[in-house]
Amino acid sequence: MTSQRNPWWALAALIVGYFMILMDMTIAAVANPAIMSDLDADVTEVIWVTSAYLLGFAVPLLAAGRLGDRVGPKYLYLAGLTVFTLASLWCGLSGTVDMLIVARGVQGIGAALLVPQTMAVIARIFPADQRGAAMGVWGGAAGLATLVGPLLGGVLVDSFGWQWIFFLNIPVGILALALGAWLLPVLPTGMHRFDLVGVLFSGIGLFLLVYGIQEGEHQHWSAQVWLLIGGGLVTMVVFVIHQAQADGEPLVPLSLFRDRNFALSSLAVAAMGVGFNAAMVPAYFYFQGVRGLSPTAAALVLAPMALGTVVCAPPAGRFAARLHPAVLPGAGFALLASVIGGLALLVADPDAPLVVFAVIAAFGGVANGCIWAPLPAIATRNLPAHQSGAGSGVYSTTRQLGAVLGSAAIAALIAARLSAHGFDGETEVHGAVTGTVPPALRAAFSAAMSESMYLPGLALLAGVIASMLFVRNRPELLPAPATVLDRDAELVSL
Repeated sequence: MTSQRNPWWALAALIVGYFMILMDMTIAAVANPAIMSDLDADVTEVIWVTSAYLLGFAVPLLAAGRLGDRVGPKYLYLAGLTVFTLASLWCGLSGTVDMLIVARGVQGIGAALLVPQTMAVIARIFPADQRGAAMGVWGGAAGLATLVGPLLGGVLVDSFGWQWIFFLNIPVGILALALGAWLLPVLPTGMHRFDLVGVLFSGIGLFLLVYGIQEGEHQHWSAQVWLLIGGGLVTMVVFVIHQAQADGEPLVPLSLFRDRNFALSSLAVAAMGVGFNAAMVPAYFYFQGVRGLSPTAAALVLAPMALGTVVCAPPAGRFAARLHPAVLPGAGFALLASVIGGLALLVADPDAPLVVFAVIAAFGGVANGCIWAPLPAIATRNLPAHQSGAGSGVYSTTRQLGAVLGSAAIAALIAARLSAHGFDGETEVHGAVTGTVPPALRAAFSAAMSESMYLPGLALLAGVIASMLFVRNRPELLPAPATVLDRDAELVSL
C-alpha cells in the first residue's frame, strides 16, 4: 500500500533530538563555576568539559555523514541518540572532573552520529519549494538551542545541581528515540566505500590542534605545545592531500567546494561556531563572578537573545529564497559582531546596567535568526542527492570545528588575560571564578573578560566577508524528493 507522508512530521521528530544535542554545546557554560567548585577543577579543566563534547562531536562528523549514506540516515540517527542518552547518564553520575570530561567526549560522539543525518534527511524529503522553509526551521532550532541551553542550565543548577543538566537528557532522549523510530522514513542507500585513512588523519589532526591550543596557557606555551599544534596542522594538510588523491569516494569530496556558495557557507558557519561559543564563556563568568548573579539570573540577562531568534528565524528561512543570498546572512553577521563588541564594552564595566545587556542581547537574537535559518539552505541548494550526506557532514563539521577551536582559544585567552591583570596562580583564579570576585579585583576581572570577548567578535567578521561573496542561486537543479520506505518497509513517495 502507498500513502502520502507529510515531511513536516519527520522534521518535527528530527528537531527534538537535534535541539537536545545542540543545547548541550552551551548548557555547561552557565554551570562552569558550580562544576569547578564541586569537582575541585581549574579553569582549563572545566572548559575541557565543554571542549571534550565539542571535540567528540567534531572528529567523527565527516565519517558519520558518509556512514549515513551507506547504512541509512534513520538508523544512524537512532544510534546516535542512544549513545548520547546513555552518555548523559554517565555525565550526571561522574564524581571527578576527569570522568566528566571522558563522558562528555562520548556524548559528543553520539551527537556526531546524529547531526549530519538531520540535514541529509531534510535535503532529500522536502521538495525544492519547501526546502528553504524547512532549513529555516532546522537552522532556527540550532540557534535557539545554543541560547536556551544556558537559561535552562541556570534553572537546573540553581534548583537541583549541575548534574541535572545531563539527567534532563534522559527522558528527552527516550522521547526523541520513540518519535524517530515512528516518523522518520527509511531512505534508499547505496554501497559506499568508507575512507578509513581519511578518518584517521582528520581525527588525529583535529585532536592535536585543539589539545595544543587549549593546553597552551596551562603549559606556558612550551615547545611541546607548539609541536602539538604544528603536528595537528601538518596532519590536516596531509588529510586534504589524501582527499584530493583518494580513489572512489573520499571522506570529503573536494568537488563540493566547487560550488561557491557551499564553500563560503562552510567558512561562514565555522566563524559562527567560533564567535558564538567563545563569547558565552567570559560573559557568564562576568555575570556570576563580578555581578554576583545566580546561574538562572545570569542566563535571564541574555534570554532576549533566545526570544529574538524564535521570532526572526522562521520568517528569515521563508524569505531567504526571494533575496540575494548575501543579504540576510551578511546583515546577521555584521549585527552579531556589533552585538558581541557592545557586550565586550559593557563587560569592561563592573557596574554596567543589566537592562542594557538585555537590550543588546535582543538584537543578537535578530542576528542569529538571520544567520542560522538561511545559511544551511544556501549551503545545500545545489548539492546532488548522492552527496547530501557528505555535504551535510562537511557543513556540520566546519561548524563544530569552529566551535571547538573557539572553546579552546577562549580558554587559553581567559587564562592569559587573567594572568596579565594580576591573578597569580591556579588557586587565586579558581577562587575568583567559582565565587564572587573581591571588590578590589572586580575591575581587573571585568577587564580580563572584556578583552577575551574581542576574539569572537573578530571571528564573526570573517562571516561578514564570506556572506558578502555569495553569488545568486542558480535555477533549481535538484531532482524531486527521493523515494523512501515507510515504517512498515513499504515503498512510498513523499
